[in-house]
Amino acid sequence: MSEERAPVESIVTPVLTRYTFTPNPSSQKFLRGIAQGMILGETCPSCNKVYTPPSGLCARCGVATEGQVEVADRGTVTTFCIVRVPSENIDLELPYCAAQILLDGADVPFFSLIQECQWDDVRMGMRVEAVWKPKSEWQPTAENIRHFKPSGEPDVPFEKFKEHL
Repeated sequence: MSEERAPVESIVTPVLTRYTFTPNPSSQKFLRGIAQGMILGETCPSCNKVYTPPSGLCARCGVATEGQVEVADRGTVTTFCIVRVPSENIDLELPYCAAQILLDGADVPFFSLIQECQWDDVRMGMRVEAVWKPKSEWQPTAENIRHFKPSGEPDVPFEKFKEHL
């Protein structure tokens, strides 16, 4: 005789993934720059788009990017997400805002957090600026930028950044 059992609704399983990241030459330049407080990109010689952080290749044209271009540590929120789901590995108070930020001088948005404002005040077109760790803590990592915060500048109209979505 078989017993009737309740269906399994969830299983909690710890997962650990270890990996080693070996940056390509373009990423190495970016990481060296950010260790000095500069955000660097590279330009596509065909379409002139500036990629930050650079991958070494233009996603649009398929050609190698070249040169170093310093972009600003301020920009425009193009898209964003309000995160309401907790994670063991993220020590942020919920909800928080993750956003794509089109840095001044770049053509591809940069992913970061928006803080120092209410999450429901974040909007597309909002101008933001980077909040850096103290210089004494800088290393070759994008984590030198803690987050972005509102800059107080006027919003950018949608028409001016819609091609970067």
